[in-house]
Amino acid sequence: MTDTVPSTPRRQPRFNHVAMSMPADALDEAGRAAIVAFYREVFGWDELPTLTEDRRRLVLQAYRYDQFVFLIADDPPMSCPRMDHFGMSVTSEDELDELLARCKAYAERDDRVDLVDKQVEDHQVLKVKSFYVRYLLPMMIEVQFFEMSPS
Repeated sequence: MTDTVPSTPRRQPRFNHVAMSMPADALDEAGRAAIVAFYREVFGWDELPTLTEDRRRLVLQAYRYDQFVFLIADDPPMSCPRMDHFGMSVTSEDELDELLARCKAYAERDDRVDLVDKQVEDHQVLKVKSFYVRYLLPMMIEVQFFEMSPS
């Protein structure tokens, strides 16, 4: 039996997108503009305009072309409990706090921001620091920072 070497470097599979259905009215021109404004200002995500279809689809690129949030019109649209979410991690507590501050600033001018303030889960060797936010989408986003114990 001969060992074969892959022709290209391999990596483990990873998550690359989340998809949610929404009412078509939420994806009209005004709805898309509101969604894009929040997620651009808070997270730095951008619309992929070549994929946008009025009242049908909005795709937000999350930092890389292969990481995105896919929003599609459907009837009935997605419905879930308030704390259903998808997660993102950051590399420092300062970055976590900066994103939280952006969410709070946005919430001061738009009461549609749904925010669960920063919390800490202490697991001895690991502290998980996080907050949750939702704006116009069916699911919340949990933003997490993982702090390892020095020991």
